[in-house]
Amino acid sequence: MIKRKIYYISIIAFVSLSACGLKPSKHGKLMGGIRPYEEQQGEKSWAEALENTSEKKDKNKQSGEQIAITGGLEVPGKLTDRPEQILKRVAYTASYNSDLRIPNWVAWQLTGAQTEGKNKREGVKFHEDIDVPEPRAVDFDYVRSGYDRGHLCPSADNRWDAKAQEQSFLLTNVCPQDHNLNVGDWHELENMCRKWAKCYGKIYVVAGPVLLKRKHKTIGKNKVTVPEAFFKVVLCMEGKPKAIGFVYRNESGNHPKSFYMNSIDDVERITGMDFFPGLPDDVEKTVEATCNLNDW
Repeated sequence: MIKRKIYYISIIAFVSLSACGLKPSKHGKLMGGIRPYEEQQGEKSWAEALENTSEKKDKNKQSGEQIAITGGLEVPGKLTDRPEQILKRVAYTASYNSDLRIPNWVAWQLTGAQTEGKNKREGVKFHEDIDVPEPRAVDFDYVRSGYDRGHLCPSADNRWDAKAQEQSFLLTNVCPQDHNLNVGDWHELENMCRKWAKCYGKIYVVAGPVLLKRKHKTIGKNKVTVPEAFFKVVLCMEGKPKAIGFVYRNESGNHPKSFYMNSIDDVERITGMDFFPGLPDDVEKTVEATCNLNDW
């Protein structure tokens, strides 16, 4: 009788998880309904995106063109399934999505020396980016919206240069972000990345929104899209190469970093992006398949 009850309870639990859309990653974690991008967008579009990315990667590996154009390992592969305008800044590169009025991703190198400097955020205001077409995000879109102006490339990563600090407040480096996430767990990860940069000398970082296949909430007159979640991936090439990824729901929470941890492969499946395509194939395959905070 006891065994029969346990069996029925197990069946009910499985059905409940399936109904909630909770999907375990290959690391055994529940990703809270954030399904892989190919399931959200359809197999055909995903296959086409992978094919285009693969062709570009092979071509660039032969010529060395990608690193020369993008300026470093941190820049993801070209996006073929959504609007993309590349914006080159002093400290970072951004991929802007004109349909959503937010970036697809923001990528930057961070050295230990760049975590220090006299150029702090005091007196610097958020401002619209005139390099992208209208309609575009303006500061007033965030007023009384209930969301913070959440940096992707953080202000504190740009203390080393006045122009870099000013550009970090461009609204093309910003997404609507839950306040408690912005000042809480996301902020803690930003601090951790700066510690890693000091420890190893240099890291490569990419951060951006996660958009699920649904109607998105927007804020302001210009309909700035509110992401359902955020990702951040980090690569270190000092010593034995290693990489790690994180996915955060755009909501309040107070969890250890391991709660948000994913492999780069997992984050690629969730976002439909190709991270660190400039790496040699064998290195890319190894570092993107595993994630372990103890390695850091």
